[in-house]
Amino acid sequence: MAESDDSDRREVRVEVATMWTSPAAPRESDRPAVLDHPELALWLAGMDDLPSRAGLHGRTLTQLLMGEPVQVVEETEGWARVVALRQPSSLDDRGYPGWVPSSHLGRPANGEGGTRACVRTTTALCHLDGGGSLELSCGTTLWVDAVDEQTVGVRLPESRRGRLRADAVTITQRDRPPPPEPDDLLSTARQFLGVRYLWGGTSAWGVDCSGLVQLAYRAHGIGFARDAHDQEVSPVLSPVDLDEVVPGDLYFFARAGKAVSHVGFVTAPVTAEGTRWMLHAPEDGEAVEEEPLAPHRLGSLVSAGRVRS
Repeated sequence: MAESDDSDRREVRVEVATMWTSPAAPRESDRPAVLDHPELALWLAGMDDLPSRAGLHGRTLTQLLMGEPVQVVEETEGWARVVALRQPSSLDDRGYPGWVPSSHLGRPANGEGGTRACVRTTTALCHLDGGGSLELSCGTTLWVDAVDEQTVGVRLPESRRGRLRADAVTITQRDRPPPPEPDDLLSTARQFLGVRYLWGGTSAWGVDCSGLVQLAYRAHGIGFARDAHDQEVSPVLSPVDLDEVVPGDLYFFARAGKAVSHVGFVTAPVTAEGTRWMLHAPEDGEAVEEEPLAPHRLGSLVSAGRVRS
């Protein structure tokens, strides 16, 4: 993806910015998500049933985490149309397109070409220099200032600095680190067991199926496509025979004649009886779960893949 020039580049300055299809997309019940300082837990608490969460279809697209770079295309009445530069998408060569509140964006942190720290725990408390703290989601990636045995100093947008516990982050010194070991990847993904399903969610407060996959890889410094159909054809993915899957591979699902619409992590080899286990965020369920594939899932299983370097 092409990066933007400095004049239209910004970074997410809040813990989680939700991307919308338009400035008119948020409902009154979605107000906590579009406040100048979003209240994600409050937002999700107000969606305590499947119909209210299903109402996000056609409204939310994805989520952006603290420090994530965007290219601003236009601004109007407190909203910015952007492309998320680190979320590959077939919708735009530059990155995932959509709308976010302008107040969720800020001046980029100064750190290009340096070392990055990726939050790998479900959440991590970032203590700000000068006082206060932020609860950052797994997958949040920030530029590193300094590292000692117990903490990592990081740079945040708007010239802020903070410190994270060293055992809560993965340090990456390359733009394209090697894929994580399957056990490490699944350990990261399993942190989200029980986390509520959220259409467009890619954070510790809620995920959809492809958001869970993207988030687990992001926590290990690996950029991956946002949507399931783009993940299946990603250049970093190699096809795997369905009968030769191993833990850490990905299962893809599609209805007859339709594009891929669901994805999940393989968590065990196929048993002699043909049972297949998967960790995923099912839209028709309450939360992330690990379970054997039900008959309707087996009927829509179309392919498998493995992320490579």
